[in-house]
Amino acid sequence: MDEITYYTLLTDGRSDRVLIPILECLLDEYSSNMPVKIKWADLSNMPKQKKLEKRIEMAMKFYPCKILFIHRDAEKIPHKERVQEIHKAIEKIPNIPPGLTTICVVPVRMTEAWLLIDGAAIRKAADNPNGDVDLKLPKSKELETIPDPKDVLSQLLIEASGCTGGRKLDKFKEDISEKAFKVAENIEDFSPLRSLLAFQALEEELKTVLSELNL
Repeated sequence: MDEITYYTLLTDGRSDRVLIPILECLLDEYSSNMPVKIKWADLSNMPKQKKLEKRIEMAMKFYPCKILFIHRDAEKIPHKERVQEIHKAIEKIPNIPPGLTTICVVPVRMTEAWLLIDGAAIRKAADNPNGDVDLKLPKSKELETIPDPKDVLSQLLIEASGCTGGRKLDKFKEDISEKAFKVAENIEDFSPLRSLLAFQALEEELKTVLSELNL
């Protein structure tokens, strides 16, 4: 069967590409067409757009797809309001490509909260898979209450690396965004996220869309 390349992810920022392995895992589970490949809509070399509808429009134009995943972190805004914000932005777009479906991806509070579930994946991403430092991961039910998940993940990666200072630690910090992406790639089981309402919403919307499109 031909490889599917018509899934695209539009994110708030570059670091949010860590969502790709999570979404591909869900698609692998619920799509009958295999394998699955998601493109990241990289708009960094294009004129900067502050309005969400303009960014969505650019993603639709330059990264044509069947399903466009639109990411926004909830941050301090309720999940429902962020989703409504995305839908209102889509309604402002005059020419949506025929056959295109959109899905909202709105982690609470930040994307990195969805990566704080697997100590082994964090150790591998920190290039110290056999490390024995006690990584105090939050409980799954607490993930949506962490004020700054990005900072928590960064600190866990540093702890897992065993770097304690000097140039080695400075270099490690410079690559922290890529390390975070490796965490997502190394997580084999995302089922703990099913305790989160935001993840449940994403999963249910994805299952509905795939069923409607017969994918």
